[in-house]
Amino acid sequence: MAWTTALTSWWPRAWRRVPAVPDALWYAEYSRLTWLHHLPALAHQRLRTLSAHFLAEKEFCGTQGLVVSDAMALSVAMQACLPLLGLQPPQSSPCKALDWYDDFVTVVLHPGAAWAQRRITDAAGVVHQYQEALVGEAMAGGPVMLSWADVGASDTERRGHNVVIHEFVHKMDMRHRPLGEEPSGQPALPARFLGLSASAASAHWQRVMQEAYADFTEQVSAAERFGEPPPWLDAYGATAPAEFFAVTCEAYFVQRARFGADFPALTHLYDGFFDPHGWLHQPLSGAPTRP
Repeated sequence: MAWTTALTSWWPRAWRRVPAVPDALWYAEYSRLTWLHHLPALAHQRLRTLSAHFLAEKEFCGTQGLVVSDAMALSVAMQACLPLLGLQPPQSSPCKALDWYDDFVTVVLHPGAAWAQRRITDAAGVVHQYQEALVGEAMAGGPVMLSWADVGASDTERRGHNVVIHEFVHKMDMRHRPLGEEPSGQPALPARFLGLSASAASAHWQRVMQEAYADFTEQVSAAERFGEPPPWLDAYGATAPAEFFAVTCEAYFVQRARFGADFPALTHLYDGFFDPHGWLHQPLSGAPTRP
């Protein structure tokens, strides 16, 4: 199957004809991504629609000889579209939600971690250069880079880890920001978020996130300094509020039950953002079945 690399039509996405994902390919990937199996049938159907549009609009590029198969591209698309799934009302087309990803075209897949050259200047004015291993990176206005070894890892659900969700949530955090402004861990909130005014919603988001971030960084610090049990989430989330947002979103989507038990305030916050119409986690029409 050959995916189109981009759509130049001015028609709204809901009116566009895109190649359908073949049943065999779809269900092969769906069966592998077991943390998607909790989705009700309507959400499953809408994820398939979003994934087809994503594949039609994005271009996949492998590096170091990596050949990107249809299955690999579909796997990325399904995981990237999951955070968008509940943004639209259940009776509407889900395609509008892809506007969150409209600032880029290319998804770059590396066989494993990629090495990036970094250059920073410390408070004393000394310039430091170093290499950093990256399993994923999202660039404002630019491509998304992913390590295929990490995308396809088999233990991601247990660890509440998902590099695709991590990087695409960064993309959501970057959207609507002035060029050059770093993500903060607070994406643009919808109108009447949790029934609050814009200013009250922003203040509420910041308060809940700051409290959870402070608790998490304290746990990570205690584990590193005093040998306390480390948190089950990736300690990378303690490096910055934007990384905490991305790391916790990973777990929210792939380990929802455990995340909800450990982070009830964040779960309520994220439900208000990722499922504002309150239908995504409701069994509207039973579990999807293969034809």
